Amino acid sequence: MGAPSSSQLSVRVADEVWIATALLHREHPERKDFTITEIVDRARREQITQELRPGVQVHASQHCVANRPPNPGRYRMLIATGRATRRLFRPGDPYDPKREGAKTTPSPEEIPSRYHELLDWYQAEYVRGTDETPGRDPLLALRGLGRELWQNEDADEYVRRLREGWE
Repeated sequence: MGAPSSSQLSVRVADEVWIATALLHREHPERKDFTITEIVDRARREQITQELRPGVQVHASQHCVANRPPNPGRYRMLIATGRATRRLFRPGDPYDPKREGAKTTPSPEEIPSRYHELLDWYQAEYVRGTDETPGRDPLLALRGLGRELWQNEDADEYVRRLREGWE
């Protein structure tokens, strides 16, 4: 291999972790998350930089993880779904308040152009294409469930009917 290009040298470790994770999501759409080891291995195979930097593992483990306290990195690029599993962050996901306003995706001008399509995929498919609404309260999501049971009668009448025969 020749000398790395200036774009390879300037890619932030956090952006490299995001790219590797996004590639895994696209390659395995049936999977919801990936182990830290899988993310590091994918970054190694992708060779965004000439050699895998030691910071990739700690960024995938801690610095990029939105729902972990910042230490010191405060990116919101990944979500911890388990002790050693991660997925890409989506708007609405829970995150440590100290990470408010932090970077969630790479800036196009800070990554090689061959990865710009990942940013489009992330917005069009990963964020908008999900059946889940991240961050939505599951109890509030139940609002209105079952209303068809008493839709044609008064709510009080429905309750009276349910209580018939009670002592």
